[in-house]
Amino acid sequence: MADIKYYDVIQKPIITEKSMDAMADKKYTFQVHPEANKIMIKDAVEKMFEGTKVAKVNTMNLKGKKKRRGMVYGRTAKSKKAIVQLTEDSKDIEIFEGL
Repeated sequence: MADIKYYDVIQKPIITEKSMDAMADKKYTFQVHPEANKIMIKDAVEKMFEGTKVAKVNTMNLKGKKKRRGMVYGRTAKSKKAIVQLTEDSKDIEIFEGL
């Protein structure tokens, strides 16, 4: 496994209707590095966003979608998604405030 730093673990937040509804329960959804594990994701969230405490992390591996260009079939890149549950006394994550 590659040497992954905490700032490389979280790639971008996932903004969907379902993920926005889950923010009321302090659940935040991120696209993460495919080789990152739950411990790395927890450390990255706590270091990148001050005042947050992670209660649990759920991860999902997503296969690439099947695409076609002319007669050639292929797949897009695989990815990994993480849903991070914060504790009750934790601060909210600021990047989701204005949405």
